[in-house]
Amino acid sequence: MLPVLVFDIETIPDVPGLRRLHDLDPALSDAEVAELAFQQRRAQNGSDFLPHYLQRVAVISCVLRAGKDLRVWSLAEPEQSEGEIIQRFFDGIEKFTPQLVSWNGGGFDLPVLHYRGLIHGVVAPRYWDLGDGDYGDSRDFKWNNYISRYHMRHLDLMDLLAMYQPRANAPLDDLAKLIGFPGKLGMDGSKVWEAWSQGEIAGIRDYCETDVMNTYLVALRFRLMRGEMARAEYEAEIAFVRDELGRLDKPHWREFLAAWPAA
Repeated sequence: MLPVLVFDIETIPDVPGLRRLHDLDPALSDAEVAELAFQQRRAQNGSDFLPHYLQRVAVISCVLRAGKDLRVWSLAEPEQSEGEIIQRFFDGIEKFTPQLVSWNGGGFDLPVLHYRGLIHGVVAPRYWDLGDGDYGDSRDFKWNNYISRYHMRHLDLMDLLAMYQPRANAPLDDLAKLIGFPGKLGMDGSKVWEAWSQGEIAGIRDYCETDVMNTYLVALRFRLMRGEMARAEYEAEIAFVRDELGRLDKPHWREFLAAWPAA
């Protein structure tokens, strides 16, 4: 079976970048710099959501299903710098050539990784293979690559289920809960900067990991609907995931399992 890599990112304002772009007073705190950027953004379009290129990647969480193994892990600050986090993510694609799966990855996660990877000099030849070079099995990538919206090498579940119509998009949290999965636990993306400012970095990582697991579970339900998995296979995989998360024996996974009653 083709390895499957489900991913999700959490971001914070690029405070050093904002200082550089706007030549801000060095005496301003990080919180003050971020608030100035939020105020400017609200004045422009009514939202304090910063442009993709000013979103600094704090965490990338992944679920890798390859062979008999299921792995869940995070690449996160402060253990690694932003550039190292992004490079290691693309190194995983280089190693496994997996199918990428995301929720709104085409609209948010991947554009952020593109811009921030460019800033840090990240190298990702496999990911950027469009079938126009001599890289390995490059010709296959002409018809199925990571970049095209309509190819399955990157499956953006939110985009596909909405038939590529933004007005039909559904929140992952709502859909996961409607199916019977735990959904978000105690945090959402709007609270990440506040949590970061308070030093709750481990909490952000744990939240991102549970979010990416929700995505993996919804992807399994999609594979069942699509006929990729028989119902018995699907139920066996769900049981396998429960067992694997139980073995991890960490507080956020115990909370996740407690919010996921057996059918």
